[in-house]
Amino acid sequence: MSRYVFTEEQKLAVLRRANYQCEYCKFPKDFSHDHFHFEHIFPLVKGGTNDLENVALSCYTCNLKKWIFTESKDPESGETANLYNPRNNDWEKHFKWNDDLTVIIGLTSTGRATIQQLDMNRPGLINARKALVSHGAHPAQNKIT
Repeated sequence: MSRYVFTEEQKLAVLRRANYQCEYCKFPKDFSHDHFHFEHIFPLVKGGTNDLENVALSCYTCNLKKWIFTESKDPESGETANLYNPRNNDWEKHFKWNDDLTVIIGLTSTGRATIQQLDMNRPGLINARKALVSHGAHPAQNKIT
């Protein structure tokens, strides 16, 4: 299937659904120095579709690191695990924040494999999370219930 140009209405729907943050690392779009992507959860080259249920809002680096992968190795067990799917998985089941909200901790093999594959605790992102916390703008501080 070929690339699809999403309409402005479709883009807005994805942005709202994602609460304007990366659906993987939870970094807020408004604080990013890079552009965000409309990422295909199941890649087009593997038979994925352009249906909005197969699209996630992703920061530049999470999208780059995920690329066409749908699974990766769990660093704890060494077993292959499915990567986190924002449409089918609950973020809180697979991940949690450390006490100071700077590091994402994997709770399951899917969580750990996703953190490793997408490099969700890269140093620059940890530093950015510190700044978000100090400004009261961290996504965990502003969680919509």
